[in-house]
Amino acid sequence: MSKLYFRYAAMNAGKSTALLQVAHNYEERGMAVLLFTAAHDDRAGLGQIGSRLGLVRTAATFGPDTEFDRARLQALAGGTLACLLIDEAQFLTGLQVRQLHRMAHVERLPVICWGLRSDFQGEAFAGAAMLLTLADDVEEMKTICACARKATMNIRIDGDGRRVQQGEQVVIGGNERYRAVCPSCFYSDADTGAVAPGLFG
Repeated sequence: MSKLYFRYAAMNAGKSTALLQVAHNYEERGMAVLLFTAAHDDRAGLGQIGSRLGLVRTAATFGPDTEFDRARLQALAGGTLACLLIDEAQFLTGLQVRQLHRMAHVERLPVICWGLRSDFQGEAFAGAAMLLTLADDVEEMKTICACARKATMNIRIDGDGRRVQQGEQVVIGGNERYRAVCPSCFYSDADTGAVAPGLFG
């Protein structure tokens, strides 16, 4: 049975690496997949999914106006599509998640999404909230905090390594701008504005 899957984690848990591995597994068996990433996430280049291991692959991009329609996706894939893989899924709109859920169940196309659950202030991303509501299969990917506990939250830092607690929800960046932390560090750092040293120097 086709499902909508959501694989979520804090920053740097290997979400993009996992997506690229799944794509490879399908294609190794002769099945076509289509990859999407957020249009405004250009860390690896526009329309590129890049992992911290150095793997990079071209993908279609989505923005708030993108419609997920199977006929359109089949045309993009150039043939019969076996699975749809979406990186940075926290940036999907609620309507887009609804389209993907319907596609999985009515049009029998499996959809696997990877993304963050919450932002640097501990607030839910709209796409993640809807995925947590509608996804048929939800799985947390694990990563660790500098204190060695499981990291489930994200914090934003400035150029001097100090925590940023105000600002726009979406500011694209990698290790130079964000850290994955456990809830204890998330709240204790909020009091001081500092970032725990440990693994992050």
